[in-house]
Amino acid sequence: MQHYLLSLLLFTPLLAALLSLFLPATSVATFRIITIVVNVLQVVFLLVLLVSYQSGAGLQFVELKPWITLNMGNWGVLKASYFVGVDGLSLPLVALAVFILFIATIASWKITQNVKGYFILLLILNAAIIGSFTALDFLLFYLFFEFMLLPMFFLIALWGGPKREYASIKFFLYTLLGSILILIVMIALYVSVHDPSTSGQLVHSFNLLHMADASNFISTSVLDPHRALQLGPFSARTWAFLLLFFGFAIKLPMVPVHTWLPDAHVEAPTPISVILAALLLKIGGYGLARIAFPIFPDAAFDLGWFVGLMGVISIIYGGLNAMASKDLKRLIAYSSVSHMGFVLLGLASFTAEGTAGAVYQMVSHGLISSMLFVLAGVLADRTNDRTISHYSGLAGKMPTYTAFILVAFFASLGLPGFSGFIAEIMVFLGAFKSAGLGGPLHESLAIVATLGLVIGAAYYLWTLQRMFFGPLNVKGEFSVDQLSDLNRREYFILLPLALAILFFGIFPQPLMSVIDPYAQHFAAFVLESGKRLTLNP
Repeated sequence: MQHYLLSLLLFTPLLAALLSLFLPATSVATFRIITIVVNVLQVVFLLVLLVSYQSGAGLQFVELKPWITLNMGNWGVLKASYFVGVDGLSLPLVALAVFILFIATIASWKITQNVKGYFILLLILNAAIIGSFTALDFLLFYLFFEFMLLPMFFLIALWGGPKREYASIKFFLYTLLGSILILIVMIALYVSVHDPSTSGQLVHSFNLLHMADASNFISTSVLDPHRALQLGPFSARTWAFLLLFFGFAIKLPMVPVHTWLPDAHVEAPTPISVILAALLLKIGGYGLARIAFPIFPDAAFDLGWFVGLMGVISIIYGGLNAMASKDLKRLIAYSSVSHMGFVLLGLASFTAEGTAGAVYQMVSHGLISSMLFVLAGVLADRTNDRTISHYSGLAGKMPTYTAFILVAFFASLGLPGFSGFIAEIMVFLGAFKSAGLGGPLHESLAIVATLGLVIGAAYYLWTLQRMFFGPLNVKGEFSVDQLSDLNRREYFILLPLALAILFFGIFPQPLMSVIDPYAQHFAAFVLESGKRLTLNP
């Protein structure tokens, strides 16, 4: 069973979705039960994975099977594989995905419109997300990456708010643009990289591990690191890195390619907002760490200052927009833009501390943002109104809800004792250390980034003061009688998230022990390879 754990995680939801297609649409309870059973099975598979995983042992639970072999004549042989595995980067994100997808299923219990279609799309999205985090073949990764687009599009377009069509089309177009940029580089890499295990015949490879080895590039290819072919102001490898960077930055999202996110969040139903913030954004950070930086370390080294700068701009700009937001969900969406900027800053530091902080931030933000969007959804369920200025004094009327809001807000602003603090302090340590190790970041970027913490504290504390303290008062087309504290289902959703945020804030070592070996290898490989290829093209 251990040899096929990742396949079980991947294909169980797809088989369940296929089974659901043949059931009558009137079997509403059955679709919910099937999805919950899939989530429970995935939790079991994940527990076996976590117990068996050995920190520091590199890629594990690898499954490598021939998938596509096609003789292209003079062009050589096209070879793609079903190649999956986990390491210190992917395992925490797979664990986060299983946990959040379980939470999202419970949060979807109130969906009553076209339940069959909703849960089938949710199961397909489940498989695509886990596939993206485990694929080690570029073509396989790209298929899972694209596979996420349609389920998410329909989940927003059919079950979203009043402007759902606009938000879903905007999400689709932005994501499609990012996919096209990534596709261009994938094709260029395919014709540039050969499989070193074959001899006598040119076999092109989509294997990401082969692509990360400079010796596997064909000497006549445009992306050969020893050729340094110039295309205008940059080399071909720099252009390829930029295309990958912006392709994944759209998904992250990074300023200025972030504008799809607030609209998608505001219009998406609560469970889909949870998945979008906690998991889909992480595909962007994961793609940079798994693909862009290791394959093009020379370009990443040259442009590390630019990556860090864009991270700092996202931190500040996202925070300022969050402060100006009148809608609670939009505020949380812009805070996500700000917090994902720390991922860029950490990766651009080229240090073990910064890299570990970036991965920790992806996990931490996944937990915190899920909790925030569930809390925003709780309020919207009661009043259908998320306008911040329409509420005051909610602490007296909804004390348990307020307690969870305090945990989520304080965690998101980076208060010590919560997971967000651990992530951000590691990123700052790496950013300040980067210049001393010969990395691309200057200390000034880290200093400016600290303003993001001040801005975050400002908009969260201001929101707390306006909505939860003072005399009880409400405005808008609803009454105080509609406000009620958490019910049992909402409490069951929020409590595990709060406990996880507190646990990883007080005891970071269990997660850090998994991330740290990967972070050390990543930082050393990218920094050393980047310097070597830059100085000796």
